[in-house]
Amino acid sequence: MPDLQILPRTAQSSRRLDAWALPVLATVVLLAGLLVIKIDRAEPTLRALVIQTLSAKFDSKVELDSFQVSVAKGLLVSGSGLRLYGKSDPNHHQLGVQPLISVTEFSFRMGLLELFRPTKHVNTVYVQGLALNLPPREQRAEIRALGHKPGKIGIAVDRLICDRVLLVINTLKPGKLPVEFDIESLQMTDVGSSGPMHFDARLTNPKPVGEIVSSGDFGPWQADSARDTPVRGAYTFQNADLSTIRGIGGRLDSSGKYSGTLDRIEVDGTTDTPDFRLAVSGRPVPLHTEFHAIVDGTSGDTYLHPVKAALANTLLVATGSVVRTKEPSGHHVELSVLIEKGRIEDILKLAVHTEPPMLTGAVRLKTQLDLPPSDLEVPYRLRLKGSFAVSGAHFSNNKIQRKVDALSMRSQGKPELATDEIPDNMRSVMTGAFRLNEGKISFSQLQYRVPGTRVDLTGTYSLDGNQFDFHGHARLDAKLSHMVTGWKSILLKPADPFFSKHGVGTEIPVRINGTKSEPHFGLDFGHKSGKN
Repeated sequence: MPDLQILPRTAQSSRRLDAWALPVLATVVLLAGLLVIKIDRAEPTLRALVIQTLSAKFDSKVELDSFQVSVAKGLLVSGSGLRLYGKSDPNHHQLGVQPLISVTEFSFRMGLLELFRPTKHVNTVYVQGLALNLPPREQRAEIRALGHKPGKIGIAVDRLICDRVLLVINTLKPGKLPVEFDIESLQMTDVGSSGPMHFDARLTNPKPVGEIVSSGDFGPWQADSARDTPVRGAYTFQNADLSTIRGIGGRLDSSGKYSGTLDRIEVDGTTDTPDFRLAVSGRPVPLHTEFHAIVDGTSGDTYLHPVKAALANTLLVATGSVVRTKEPSGHHVELSVLIEKGRIEDILKLAVHTEPPMLTGAVRLKTQLDLPPSDLEVPYRLRLKGSFAVSGAHFSNNKIQRKVDALSMRSQGKPELATDEIPDNMRSVMTGAFRLNEGKISFSQLQYRVPGTRVDLTGTYSLDGNQFDFHGHARLDAKLSHMVTGWKSILLKPADPFFSKHGVGTEIPVRINGTKSEPHFGLDFGHKSGKN
């Protein structure tokens, strides 16, 4: 009989281990080999997938200057100089030499196992220097491809994080500038979905300088009509420095919500500027506004319907437009402004340098405001045309008010009260039509009424308060001889018929001129307005 060899139990276990371990080891070696091959081919494969995905997504020619893959801690993919040129016309000519989309640098990570999947999944793509250069509305056939297009999509992305984003919307309209949005940071999620993309953005507004933070939803992109792409969100605009706009000053905070489509975004918001001021006066006045606006996101033009503002104790309502212009560069503001219940001292405090304001009283005002773009300060390029009425008017300059009050007493035939017993509550009304141009207000049909007197004037007043010049007529109820006492009254009786005109006791030509510190009042027989 042959000898039987009895092996130890450990040897038997080892032989069984070898029986299943060898295939597993072979499989691991094979997978490792495949992985090495995949990693070795990862760079050209992923580069081709990036170009193929973008080309299919945007139906566009794609250029990529550099592309690198590192296997440290998974796959780290980076690149630079990415450019998409948009769709070509039917004759295969590019519609512009500028790329529709360009990226300075980008990077993302993906797991090693993603190499074996047909569609590679990427959680987050980081981008620096993203520029979107949208062509004019009339030439946007190439961006109709921005919707989903048939074609193999090799890489799916969940989130996009961008630093330094520039969005430029070009136009063919004469005299119109491209609209530019300079965004410091932008995060977008749901990038690969067919629904809207959520975004969070932060940007610095150039004029007035301040930080805008906004979040909301954009899309889905309307391939055949980009103007109809939905957008909605909310914003805050903090600590904006109004002094970056020549001629005004103050710190502005604003917040609001918006919704609509790209060419018609409706915005509802508020602003607060506790120290709003014009450079010509330099005095701060609190300003609060509530507004409803319609913004054309494709042109940057804004239409206000309406703005409700509280300037100290004065309420005003304005409607109009803010339109961007090319020549000269800037914004052209045109508004219709109505003040139903206001105080004239609030307006003068803002617009005129004199302290205190030269006049107080309740005011009603209606005006057309025209503020064209210019290098001049706001008060010297602002144009106004309108009318006003001030009731309970009272001059803050005691010298002026005393003369007006004395004139009222005399014109009522009470010369004995002209110095000692003038009522403190004397009613007065001022009305007129005006124009503001180049820092000067021109008044026509300026009328001032106090009991017994009506003064009709025309003239100009400089916003700095350093010069005024008015001429016109004073029409008094009393005859000339009744405005004085004693022997002066007797001497003036023969002159009464010469000055009694147009159904009033006395009509005389008058002038008011000089400066805020040295006003002059007098008769004006030599001025042409006095010849009537």
